[in-house]
Amino acid sequence: MSNKLSVVQAATTAVSTDVRGFLAHGSLQLPANYSVENALKSAALTLPSVKNFQNCTQESIKASLLSMCVQGLNPDKKQCYFIAYGETLALQRSYLGDIAVAKQVDPSIEEIYAAAVFEGDKFEYEIKHGKIVEIHHMQKLENKNKPITAAYVTVVYRGGAEISTVMTIDQIKQAWAQSTSKPFDEKGNLKQDSVHAKFPEEMAKKTVVHKACKPIIGSSSDASLFGQYARQCADDADAAEVDAEVEENANREMIDADYREVPDNMDPETGEVIEPVTDKKEAEPF
Repeated sequence: MSNKLSVVQAATTAVSTDVRGFLAHGSLQLPANYSVENALKSAALTLPSVKNFQNCTQESIKASLLSMCVQGLNPDKKQCYFIAYGETLALQRSYLGDIAVAKQVDPSIEEIYAAAVFEGDKFEYEIKHGKIVEIHHMQKLENKNKPITAAYVTVVYRGGAEISTVMTIDQIKQAWAQSTSKPFDEKGNLKQDSVHAKFPEEMAKKTVVHKACKPIIGSSSDASLFGQYARQCADDADAAEVDAEVEENANREMIDADYREVPDNMDPETGEVIEPVTDKKEAEPF
């Protein structure tokens, strides 16, 4: 553990120096309320617990931390997480991180909201110029216990304009099937121990948010440091469809706007249910 801590300390010190240099030369602008030091301290506490972190190179550790800082993300705010791929430590944005970066790319965005549609809901939407501009969603409380049929996200702009993205449950499941966590069994059913099966509403909303934010983030300019790292992070996430289950295990997060905590009886590396509860925890989908 002491070796891990020394590696993390060296990387955070180097990244802090690099970021100060970018800021001094005017090549980087950070959100007004963003603290590089606080983000690095949070990351330093998170990294030693990342599975196979000890196998990662110093260069990849530094690169992932630099990506975090350039994008203005903070693990403590549940905006990003770290995952080891062989000798490479990678940074991936969470549901909240996608929203935070999208709002940086387009300051005219006021907020981004997501919701799930359940069997029995009345759900209609209007299309204008090929875009969904208004959604009419009526829901009875008892429908929350029924199967999910779709999920959608609405981007609300300053001035009142709204643009929405809708995904059917089949489209959502197609996205889940790309996850390296392999949430489906051989028969195409969700594994009961998977995060997707236990928290389908939260995972559905997370998937549709990523889809909605991707083109917004993709519009950022590669001419800026922020644009380069934001787009690269999105591309890396696509390679594993935001690798939902890995994210749940990397950070102990709150789930979406419901702020319900995921039970602790899951292995943080595999996502498997453990009985009785051990000292390892399954983090939450967002």
